Amino acid sequence: MRFTTARLCGGKAVMAISADILDIDLAHAADVIEKEGCTIKERDEMLLVFEWNGMEVTLYPQGKVMYLPQTDRAQCIADATRLLEKVR
Repeated sequence: MRFTTARLCGGKAVMAISADILDIDLAHAADVIEKEGCTIKERDEMLLVFEWNGMEVTLYPQGKVMYLPQTDRAQCIADATRLLEKVR
């Protein structure tokens, strides 16, 4: 997968933005993420927010993934790649 990244929240978060056009089923993604032992904090048709490795992760249906706190772009891309491969 190819990504661009954006720093958000005053540099405390990084978002990985997939270069590929994706349409993630957030209900399916929530099931997969819960089976991994993560706590879902919020879910609706536009986003899924969950706790993972001490971070708040927000997943969007377009394949965008935001990690807070996170400052390492390379790690953000690696984590987003693994997550999207699991939930697609």
